[in-house]
Amino acid sequence: MTTEDPVVRLSEEECWQRLRGSELGRLVTRVGDVIDIFPINYVVDGTSIVFRTAEGSKLVELTVNDEVLFEVDEHTDADAWSVIVRGSAHVLDTLAEREAADGLGLQPWVPTLKYNYVRISPSSLTGRAFRRTGEPERYGVSEY
Repeated sequence: MTTEDPVVRLSEEECWQRLRGSELGRLVTRVGDVIDIFPINYVVDGTSIVFRTAEGSKLVELTVNDEVLFEVDEHTDADAWSVIVRGSAHVLDTLAEREAADGLGLQPWVPTLKYNYVRISPSSLTGRAFRRTGEPERYGVSEY
């Protein structure tokens, strides 16, 4: 990042690096006019996102409309970043898929039984990194 540009677009590989380094994101679903957002913990598996879920509204919504958004961001006092994955989500339903997902080491953060694995397959991946500094002068007043 330069001093002139506090916002930088991330490459696809930089997006995946950041996703691999995090474990909490937000899943956005849509069914008709209803849009929901859910916090989920996840793992990156190759070039896809895998998470676990229990029976309930999230799983039902994914079966009605598999198009999702998934967002992860992080920040420090000096910088921040955000990655958005657009794609489709599907429940892993074959024995081979579930056994492979079991090997990913994904554990629920909340002590609940989550028997369903879901894979998000991206159709696009975008990200931005931000330098966090003070707000620029808003009114054009400068020192002489």
